[in-house]
Amino acid sequence: MRVDKFLWCVRYYKTRNMVTEACRKNQITVNGQVAKASREVFPMDKITFRKDQIIYQITVLDIPLSRMGAKLVDIYRKDDTPSETFAHLELLKLSKEHYRKTGTGRPTKKDRRDIEDFGLDIE
Repeated sequence: MRVDKFLWCVRYYKTRNMVTEACRKNQITVNGQVAKASREVFPMDKITFRKDQIIYQITVLDIPLSRMGAKLVDIYRKDDTPSETFAHLELLKLSKEHYRKTGTGRPTKKDRRDIEDFGLDIE
């Protein structure tokens, strides 16, 4: 099965076109080699790809016949992604919440209270 169809079937991407775009940007590798969308995958191949600032590492266990429900995905792939990467993404989300662009003006009253609660005084 083609790598773009496989990643679509196991529900990592919403459309095959999104997988093809990721292949064009060299974000998908199969067994350590950059893969085109038409690259064939076989059981026990290791696929690494970057999506939403997470580098996923999966192992192909079996080839599905077509796209299936989310509950059946674990039959066809084994997720080897380290858990630290998900923790890092959560930390990134939290840091973006409190980020203010320069030039957006004075802090609002809520921003000031949040800063004071954090332990910093602004005068």
